[in-house]
Parts: sequence; C-alpha cells; structure tokens
Amino acid sequence: MSPYVLPLIAPFVLILSAGLSWWLSERHSRLVATIAEIAGVLALAVALASSVMLVFLGPGESALFGAAGIGLSTRLDAVSVTMLVLVAFVGWIVVRYSRIYLDGEPRQSTFNGWLTAALAAVLVLVQAGNLSQLAVSWIATSLCLHRLLLFYPGRIAAQRAARKKLFFTRIGAASLITAAVLLTLAFGTTDIAAINAAARNGDAPLLAVSATILVAIAALLKSAQFPT
Repeated sequence: MSPYVLPLIAPFVLILSAGLSWWLSERHSRLVATIAEIAGVLALAVALASSVMLVFLGPGESALFGAAGIGLSTRLDAVSVTMLVLVAFVGWIVVRYSRIYLDGEPRQSTFNGWLTAALAAVLVLVQAGNLSQLAVSWIATSLCLHRLLLFYPGRIAAQRAARKKLFFTRIGAASLITAAVLLTLAFGTTDIAAINAAARNGDAPLLAVSATILVAIAALLKSAQFPT
C-alpha cells in the first residue's frame, strides 16, 4: 500500500469520533468530549507525520479507492500538507476550547459530533486527489458548518446567519460541481495531478478556462469575507 494514504487517517479518526459522539449522545457527554480531543490530537499527529513524509519522500499521491474516477485519493504536496497541519492544529484548539466552554451544556455531545465531522470534511477537502472527492467534501463541510451555526436554534442571529450562508453555499456548490464536470470533460479524468500536469503543458481547452472562473466563484462564496 502506498505511504501516501497516511493523511487519510486524520479525517478517519475524526469521523470515528463524530460517530461515537452521536451514538453515545448526552449520556456520556464528558467522555464524548474527551474522545473528541483525543481524535483532534491524533489528527494533528498524522498531519505532522505527513509533513515529515513529504520532506523525505517528496510530493505524491495515493491510488484511488473507488472506481470511474469517483472515490478517495490523497494528493500530498507543500500546499496540501500546510493546510493539513494548519486545519488539524486549529481544529484541536477549537475542540479543546469547546470541551471547556460547553462543559455541562445541553447537547454538548451533538456539538462535538458536528464539530469533528466538520474538521474531518475539511481535512478530506484539502488533501483531495480527485475532483469528485473535492466536490463531495466541499458540500459536506458546508452541511456540517450549517448544523454548527444552528446549535442554538432559538437564536435569531444564528437563524439569519444560517439562512444567508445556506443561500451562498448552494450557489458556490453548484459552481464547483459544474466546474468539476467541465474539467472532467476537458481533460478526460478526475485526477487533479493529471489535470495540473496537462494545464502546465499548455493543454487548456475552452471548457477548462470556463471551469477556472467557476472555481474562483465557488471560492469567493465560500469565504467568510464575502462580499468584501
């Protein structure tokens, strides 16, 4: 098995933590919070180990776990490993802070579940090796963040923010999905490394140029700074 599957362990442990959070529910909220923090530390350790692997083995990608260009694959380079470490580090801090801040709060386990699921989705996103994984993890991140925004559903400000975010998120997701389809048609593959290599060689059909505009729109709408 390729060593480049290592980064996939980080989101896996967080997904496992999310599942345990929802299963144990509020019966064992403090245990759930402890498990979430342990998962956050493990994810950070995997991210740091991935950065060391990049230094010694260089950039690379794993095989696709799936078929027809749809599934899981990891792309490890300077950008992805930087984002892995950054997201895992900030994620661990947020998990630890929420453990203390929400201690004894009703539905604490539910919050931990959606928080670790959101972190897992982002970690899958930043190491995506194919377009289908990129699009699915992008949408999953938005869904998890939407649930976190509505953790206190009775708050008017939270409801307003969630409605605005959901509106722009749907436009951004549609832009990204359309861009992924156009890129697949243009290059005949969903593999991001192959698409990048073809683009560097000057092989950029009109469909690919159109796709880049849609990717930029999706990124803009995903930003918390929108519309500035």
